[in-house]
Amino acid sequence: MKGGTSGNVPREVLRAIINRRPAPRCGFWLGNPHPDTWPILHRFFGTKTEEELRRKLGDDFRWISPQFLMSTYKHPQGRKLFDLHGEKKSHGQAGPLAECESVAEVGKFPWPELEHLDFSESVAALQGAGEFYRASGFWCPFFHDVMDLFGMESYLVKMSTHPEVVTAVTERVCRFYLGANDLFYKKAGDMIDGFFFGNDFGSQLDLLLSPALFDKFVLPWLRLFSEQAHSRGYQVILHSCGSIYRVIDRLIEAGVDCLHPLQAKAKNMEAERLARESGGKIAFMGAIDTQQVLNCGTPAQVREEVRRIKGLLGPHLIISPSHEAILPDVPPRNVAAMAEAALD
Repeated sequence: MKGGTSGNVPREVLRAIINRRPAPRCGFWLGNPHPDTWPILHRFFGTKTEEELRRKLGDDFRWISPQFLMSTYKHPQGRKLFDLHGEKKSHGQAGPLAECESVAEVGKFPWPELEHLDFSESVAALQGAGEFYRASGFWCPFFHDVMDLFGMESYLVKMSTHPEVVTAVTERVCRFYLGANDLFYKKAGDMIDGFFFGNDFGSQLDLLLSPALFDKFVLPWLRLFSEQAHSRGYQVILHSCGSIYRVIDRLIEAGVDCLHPLQAKAKNMEAERLARESGGKIAFMGAIDTQQVLNCGTPAQVREEVRRIKGLLGPHLIISPSHEAILPDVPPRNVAAMAEAALD
């Protein structure tokens, strides 16, 4: 994956962009619209399938994660990954390990097992992805998984009161993902271009934990996931919403090649600052504001914003919404304007 590209094959264009090599244009990813948004988009664009719409808009990027396919984890008792007693809990609720105070107790939880993984569906999806950039691997949201297992308050408190317990739980979660990715990568081989994974470390105003705690409980695992992907020749794309400004340099040092989604209105995440302080060190994906511009602006304003972002963050840039799950409040005409301006 050395050098730039003189062609316009989406897969090669995005590889060059993320490698920070010469490319003929910026890239474009529609994102991953909310389920309620798809019918609205299909009515407007006259399409019937996701792939048809992505091709119509000139989308370069295909996200194929085995973690989100129901067929991937087949536990004989029907358990899901990191099963919270069959319930889907919000991050703020107490989790099954909220009262856990010893490493011995950690071992009693029903942790997922690699032997129950089946990659048939995800490998088939990669095989049928065409000449588009294939972003794959397990999503590995270990920060959120651990948060759900403890509950947010308990998790953050135990980082100080019971750090050995937090470390043990985090290791259980991350070792599973590392093992799962290893098995998956052996099956997928060079059908994958980039490892795309996500953990939201920021709020609208700042990090959810201090940089010191980030360095202790999070960063070492980010580095291991990045090293694993790089060892297979894959690029590394990290999704993290919110204001993560204070750790961007750490992410670059840990091996992240491309940062997503660049939440435009989060504190210190404006394109001007990112361009000035991190431009040339990392590729960017996202940055088209979904809090004021895509949802409330006119098509002309959307096109102007895309041009502005390209001027600031290009050329190592994949234009995409600053929140990938496009909500129904975003007018389809603005989606069209974003795609047109991205590929202009």
